[in-house]
Amino acid sequence: MLRYLSILSVLLLTCSGLKAQPPPVNTDSLLKISNNDRLPDSIRLGSLELIVSDWMMRDPDSCLHYTRIFASLATRLKSEEHLATALYLQGVSYYFKGELSEAIHSLNKSLEHRGEHGDPIGTAAALNVIGAVYMKQGNHAKAIDHYVRCLKLSERIEDSRGIAGSHFNIGRIYTHQKDYEKALTHFKTSLLYKDSSDLAGKANVYQIMATTYVDMKRDLLAQVYFQKSLAFGKAAGDITGVGISYSNMASYYLDRENPDTVILYAQKSIAQFEQVDDWLGIAYAYATLAQANKLKGQPRKAIEWAEKAMDIARQFNETKLVQETARILSDNYRSIGQLDKALEMYDLNITLKDSIQSEENQRGVLRQEYAYQYEKEALSDSLQFAKKEAVLTEQTEKQRLGLGAAAIVLLLIILLASSIYKGKKRSDELLLNILPEQVAEELKQHGQAEARLINEVTVLFTDFKDFTAVSEKMTPKELVHDLHECFTAFDHIIQKHGLEKIKTIGDAYMAAGGLPTPNQTHPRDAVSAALDIIDFIEGIKVRKIADGKPYFDIRIGIHTGPVVAGIVGVKKFSYDIWGDTVNTASRIESSGSAGQVNISQTTYELLQDDPQFAFESRGMIETKGKGAMEMYFVAKI
Repeated sequence: MLRYLSILSVLLLTCSGLKAQPPPVNTDSLLKISNNDRLPDSIRLGSLELIVSDWMMRDPDSCLHYTRIFASLATRLKSEEHLATALYLQGVSYYFKGELSEAIHSLNKSLEHRGEHGDPIGTAAALNVIGAVYMKQGNHAKAIDHYVRCLKLSERIEDSRGIAGSHFNIGRIYTHQKDYEKALTHFKTSLLYKDSSDLAGKANVYQIMATTYVDMKRDLLAQVYFQKSLAFGKAAGDITGVGISYSNMASYYLDRENPDTVILYAQKSIAQFEQVDDWLGIAYAYATLAQANKLKGQPRKAIEWAEKAMDIARQFNETKLVQETARILSDNYRSIGQLDKALEMYDLNITLKDSIQSEENQRGVLRQEYAYQYEKEALSDSLQFAKKEAVLTEQTEKQRLGLGAAAIVLLLIILLASSIYKGKKRSDELLLNILPEQVAEELKQHGQAEARLINEVTVLFTDFKDFTAVSEKMTPKELVHDLHECFTAFDHIIQKHGLEKIKTIGDAYMAAGGLPTPNQTHPRDAVSAALDIIDFIEGIKVRKIADGKPYFDIRIGIHTGPVVAGIVGVKKFSYDIWGDTVNTASRIESSGSAGQVNISQTTYELLQDDPQFAFESRGMIETKGKGAMEMYFVAKI
């Protein structure tokens, strides 16, 4: 199974050593600037840095040429800072060129000129890229050594971007070691440190979490995170990230032996990668196409794609891809009777596989991680010891107080206990306002609440028809008042029927039945709640018409199926649900009509014999992204 993250994306995850790939620049103009002795040195050196950044992935050879000019000018101007930057960029250029020994040499020279205390962010960036080099070589022990050093340095200077990137990279190593739970712990920690505006970075983390869940055979969670990654990548305008999403989705369907879908997503990924000349991305897609053609019984076509992938993989010294492609070629050469080539590729596959998965790498990962955890625990122990000493000293002083002082202390303790009790009661009430009781209790007892797959839940979506047009006829105060009135009533209705409110999104309202504790009544509960909401809105509408004021019409959609439910957020908790069931419920809502409750075929089948409801078949309705779906309007009898 192929798993791919772009090299540039991986390098960007840590520190500020590399910025987002810039748009093409006018190299000739920048060279004139760099050669102009009358300009300030900072401008001349900055122009060279722009040239190198522009050529880094598109033409590593030209990039190396310019880094040498950059380093020469920095040396002549005796600028240690710019010399360190030039050597760093030179190392990254060697990395993209596939000359890994030279990359490590340049990056280590950059570290010598930078110094951990002189420029910690630049140092962390260099450590990160060195880790990426060792990762590419399959030397996981040395890779994690540099990633951990980068993490410790980032923590010391409180660089959240560096911390996020380091945890991401350490998690990647654990996925290679098949220690998926540890990998997910690091990925989730990486998300905690992500800036809210870093949509592309979040897309990358969601992507690798999706592939990790695939490897864990947790398909529903994998689909959820694939979709989250694709959505964030598109929102960020991240061409490479979207290509990665399509590439991994192709791999997902490859494992399910659906070659036509594999080819569709692989071609979409190639179209994305070609826009940014991401040759490794293209190579991985070629390898996936090779496997899809093998499934279709077309070994010669499979060999054609695999040989293209092998050529690029060798050019970039991408060990893992070479190994995977050798395996593909071995199988297909054997299918057409070319046994000598099949044996050659088989030997290459086994040799590289043994190297990548060596036992020494496994021991190295555990040893380096243990050393890092030990240092953190030792620091924690010393702080706890200091706290205990302070408490003991305070207790000794208190023993010298008279009985009167002791009485005052006792009174203060009683008052404090009362205050703590009231505060705890208030915090419990607030927690229950935002989380289901069962989830809140789990969170209080264990400090976290595990996400759960619930096999059958009924999801309810509401949306106001023509909301924008109607809201333009209202003052902001009137709009907020009306929304508050409606959503407050919805909350009471939802509670009355035993559903859980999930969230409001603008003018949309989402709730679900059958969670967090599964039950058998959730389809009936959801439809009953929906019909009560329709009645409430109709009452508001009559009043508004009588007063000559604008009013809202509402659509409601309901669908039943499996979801993943859990807590999101750190400072502000939110109970949320994910999965195709949620997307389908939204499509059912948007395909409905004002003043009607529109339900799916699945929900109808669960309720068709219920005597309190009447159903009207709407036939097959075309929906966005879902095709034609059977739907029904439902009403009370």
